[in-house]
Amino acid sequence: MLHVIADGPTYGYAIASALAEAGLGAIKGGTLYPLLARLEEAGLVTVEWRAGDGGPGRKFYDLTDAGRTEHQRQTAEWQAFTEVTTTFVSTAVPTSGKDPS
Repeated sequence: MLHVIADGPTYGYAIASALAEAGLGAIKGGTLYPLLARLEEAGLVTVEWRAGDGGPGRKFYDLTDAGRTEHQRQTAEWQAFTEVTTTFVSTAVPTSGKDPS
């Protein structure tokens, strides 16, 4: 979620669309909006209401400085995790020669 918002202010439907286009599946509003509210409560995003162009207004979400820091932390953590996992699954696991039963 933070990664999508890191590209600049955006609104809920656009966030859900970006996640779906990235191959993460459809994100329903009942999942998306409570998460956005938690990010706001945690001080990671700001919310700005903008009038729509001929349609309803939208809430736009943007990262705070704390949100950018958290995004960088989570990105580094995920990269370390995937590196360890990739190494693990691509390396043969030695067997002790013992019968597992």
